[in-house]
Parts: sequence; C-alpha cells; structure tokens
Amino acid sequence: MINPNYVLLYVDDPVASAAYYADLLGQQPVDVSPTFSLFALSSGLMLGLWSRHTVEPKALASGGGAELCIRVDDRSVLNDMYADWSARGVTIAQRPVAMDFGYTFMAIDRDGHRLRVFVREGV
Repeated sequence: MINPNYVLLYVDDPVASAAYYADLLGQQPVDVSPTFSLFALSSGLMLGLWSRHTVEPKALASGGGAELCIRVDDRSVLNDMYADWSARGVTIAQRPVAMDFGYTFMAIDRDGHRLRVFVREGV
C-alpha cells in the first residue's frame, strides 16, 4: 500500500515562508535553508517549502492550484483559528461558511497557496 506523507509547496523564498508557517502553525521547522525548508508535523505529514527558482524539473504551476487542508474538531476551534489568523493579517479568501462537506474557511499564504480549515459535518 502506498501512503504519501510529504507535501511540497513551491515558494519564492523558503526562509521567509518558513517564518510565515512557523508563526501560523505554532511550530518551528526542522530544516531551513535558502532553497528548502521542512516542517515535521505532529500528524506525521512532512511539509516542505521548496524554492520555485531551484526546483528541478522547473515547476510550471504556482500557488492556488491545490489546497493544504487542516481538519479541526469543532466550529469553536475553527472560529478561534479564523479570528487568530485574521488578527495576524493572514489573507482570508473565504470567511467561515457552511458547505456541503462541513464548516470551513480558506486563507491564502504569501505565495498564493490555499489553506483550508474545516470541520467535517453532516455526513
């Protein structure tokens, strides 16, 4: 069985993006360099931030073509995250709203990547 456990986001500046995500996630990266930074998340997921200028083969797409999703336990946790991220000046693309899969909001990181926070409901 194949079990993907790494997500790589192509970013303009891995050092600046690592600082951004450290603040957002409340966790420090395990590796930071000018071309690549890495977070080892408690879920087991490895989140890599790779310089779009040095990735090989060259990436044709930029941010916004996929979503990094964060599932939370309930609406109060989601609403608290929304308030916290909004207060930090994180770009919000979608305010908290009920959708067919649950309650959600979406933020956009400094490179245009979509960050969806959601509570699974109604299924």
